[in-house]
Amino acid sequence: MMFAIFLRSLIYNVLFYLLLVCWLLAIVPTFLMPRTAIMRVAQLWSRQNTWLLRVVCNVKVEYRGLEKIPTGPLLVASKHQSMWETFALLQCFDQPLYILKRELTRIPFFGWYLIKAGMIAVDRRAGGRALLKMVRQASEEVRHGGRQLIIFPEGTRRPVGAPPQYKPGVAQLYASCRVDCVPVALNSGLFWPRRTFMRYPGTLVVEFLDPVPPGLARDEFLTRISTAIEDATARLVEVARREQEQLFGRARNSASANA
Repeated sequence: MMFAIFLRSLIYNVLFYLLLVCWLLAIVPTFLMPRTAIMRVAQLWSRQNTWLLRVVCNVKVEYRGLEKIPTGPLLVASKHQSMWETFALLQCFDQPLYILKRELTRIPFFGWYLIKAGMIAVDRRAGGRALLKMVRQASEEVRHGGRQLIIFPEGTRRPVGAPPQYKPGVAQLYASCRVDCVPVALNSGLFWPRRTFMRYPGTLVVEFLDPVPPGLARDEFLTRISTAIEDATARLVEVARREQEQLFGRARNSASANA
């Protein structure tokens, strides 16, 4: 079974990057079009990759709680276990906005489209002044541009089961944006682990939790979203692990029967 997973993962990764390159070249004419045109293409690419993940790697994706997402300007605080959610959440919002490393904007074509899409680039080495500028810019885009800011409160991908490390920056953005915040739990790290190209079968679940209204004290806000995200993520991971154990168990039994 592991060889089959390896082969499927290899095929998927080739198709993933081939599809990305094809879209980057195909949408060159849209570079002079409004930002919304770039975002619609990115959302289509996200849906295509979700479909490929199911067809090639047998990873089914389930979105729960979509009805809880308010319309209009919004802060979205997501658990971050995998590269997958960096593009998969695009398809859930009308005007998604990301804060990203400035280095990404220097990549030919890809970086240019990030700029055109109105993403916020930040130099993490520039110190507190740059971070304050980023917060002001993000707040302006959310409150007056009506966009949905998707952030990862831990700042970087965390392995499944690793102790959480929530950064105070998310509370600063919450206080500045003054809009609802939707916490997001997921179990993507079991199916698209970090630092490997392997893609494991099962049901990847993204769960949008109850929105947190604006106006809470920063410490209270951080405690509330971290507790909600971690509790829901632990539940999703536990269910997914049981599913994977059953899948691998059936495969071992089948292999033994055919031996």
